[in-house]
Amino acid sequence: MRRCLALDLHDDPGLIAQYEAHHANVWTEVLAHLRAQGVTQLEIYRLGTRLTMFMETDDAVFDAARFAQSKTEDPRLIAWEQLMWRFQQPTPWTPPNEKWTPMQRIFRLSDA
Repeated sequence: MRRCLALDLHDDPGLIAQYEAHHANVWTEVLAHLRAQGVTQLEIYRLGTRLTMFMETDDAVFDAARFAQSKTEDPRLIAWEQLMWRFQQPTPWTPPNEKWTPMQRIFRLSDA
């Protein structure tokens, strides 16, 4: 399944540069966690301070609730999330206590 999520960055060019640098060298534990949870592909795009993530998952393996819970149990994943939150902020439409927010698909060429 393909998922599309949004998140914002703080409007600070220095922080944005650091955020991008961290994503040029994502920690091996984070990559292993994503793969173990059934994430088969993940891409993040940026326009200004808006981030869009496209995540493809193997639904035989991926479970959104388990995925969210697992990131709160591993000290290395917790450290990564805390580090990333220095750069990130919720969108105006993000529910309280959430980060990446699912976007609603409004068009797909193959359906037209």
